[in-house]
Amino acid sequence: MSKSDSQGARSRARELIVQSLYQKQIAGHDVLELLRQFHERPDYKRVDQNYYDETLQGICENLEAIEKSIDDLADRPLAQLDPVERGILLLGFYELQSKSDVPYKVVINESVNLAKRFGAVDGHKYINALLDRAAEKLRS
Repeated sequence: MSKSDSQGARSRARELIVQSLYQKQIAGHDVLELLRQFHERPDYKRVDQNYYDETLQGICENLEAIEKSIDDLADRPLAQLDPVERGILLLGFYELQSKSDVPYKVVINESVNLAKRFGAVDGHKYINALLDRAAEKLRS
């Protein structure tokens, strides 16, 4: 797999992670149910599967701590955020905190692209600003 193929697979994994987190918020499914359901999807075969599994589990296991990190930097309560944007922020904060091999600029760029694709009209601006502040705090 070439570098661009693996980057594409990771971007697709991020899309599935955001979809999984959205489903968790709306339907209340636990991580094992999400993994089972998403492993059965045809698009799962095209993602970085290890990244998807490891990242989704990491977010779900550390959900309260990640939410607190977001709350500490956000200008509004997490409950007021759109579920899609909340999922994107959970992913972005987790990557900034736990995936030091991923450059912070990549985390922000991928999150902004997800927000443009799936979020509210100007939601990507909020995602960008909040993750930019988080990167300053979480990465030296």
